[in-house]
Amino acid sequence: MKWNWQQKDWPNFRYKEAELAPLEKRFLQESGVLRGAFTHINDEDKKQLIVELISTEAIKTSEIEGEYLNRDSVQSSIRRHFGLKTDNRKIPAAENGIAEMMLGVYENFAEPLKHKTLYAWHEMLCSGRNDLKSIGIYRRHLEPMQVISGPLHKPIIHFEAPPSAQMKEEMKQFLLWFNQSKDKPALARASIAHLYFVSIHPFEDGNGRISRALAEKSLAQALGYPTLIGISSLIEKDKKSYYNMLEKANKHNEATDWVLYFAGVILQAQADTQRRVEFIISKAKLLDRLHGQLNERQQKVMLRLFEAGPDGFEGGLSSANYQAITGATTATTTRDLHDLVAKGALTKTGELKSTRYWLKV
Repeated sequence: MKWNWQQKDWPNFRYKEAELAPLEKRFLQESGVLRGAFTHINDEDKKQLIVELISTEAIKTSEIEGEYLNRDSVQSSIRRHFGLKTDNRKIPAAENGIAEMMLGVYENFAEPLKHKTLYAWHEMLCSGRNDLKSIGIYRRHLEPMQVISGPLHKPIIHFEAPPSAQMKEEMKQFLLWFNQSKDKPALARASIAHLYFVSIHPFEDGNGRISRALAEKSLAQALGYPTLIGISSLIEKDKKSYYNMLEKANKHNEATDWVLYFAGVILQAQADTQRRVEFIISKAKLLDRLHGQLNERQQKVMLRLFEAGPDGFEGGLSSANYQAITGATTATTTRDLHDLVAKGALTKTGELKSTRYWLKV
């Protein structure tokens, strides 16, 4: 079997532009809408949203690769960077490393991509690890770089990357392509940047996370500002489809199916960020309307609901939840919840034990 990098047309990825054109148009339109909505958020909420989006992306891009990080530690590292209040916890190397990399993608998106940029990202990702021979440099081992699954006696080879001896030349060509392709359509460039990089697989580990970071950098360069959309959050929800699409794309350089798939992920992620921004705007309006009307218990519960985000508590807020948060009696809980519904802060669904409450935003 020949892989995409063994084909005569490597690395000239092709796709059907007409099929992608409406998605490109939609991305640019929705980017404008999102950018406009973002300006209606106050500075404090804006910083909180940026921390939330960057930390979620950092955590989810790691979970795609089977690495599960402590969310509070990742957020604490990012909050410190922005000069926000933290709990002064000691942050593990892995959490600090991924946070540092994602912040670099966010803040330095406009800078040209260089070998030293990728080396620095890899060092951040591999912070605290001692199981790799090459950290902060392209791989040098002689054995094939393969993506495999199944038992050791009968492995399934999903992909084999170019030999380590070719890394210098392959990455030279990749950087040349990336830095000279800024005029390409946004979704196409981001999709191909991801596929191109992960096909080379230049590092011993961390290639998937870096390829997704490159997609984010590519989109930000197209727009002229950080995208703040959670590509990895969407991918992590259906990793099987993601890996299946990558496996199909690594056997040839006709990339239409991959580009359409990845463009769809980007658009879904963009819509999710829009929903979060609209939620914050609605939250601000609701809090402003309710100012001075809530007791301490009600305020505490409302803040917890807002912290849960647009989706709220899984299954909705119950009376038991309210009591657990506030320590209120059953009678007080009933009065407080009825009052919140009457004031238009919550909506009620169900009856008796199935009664649940939801933010009215």
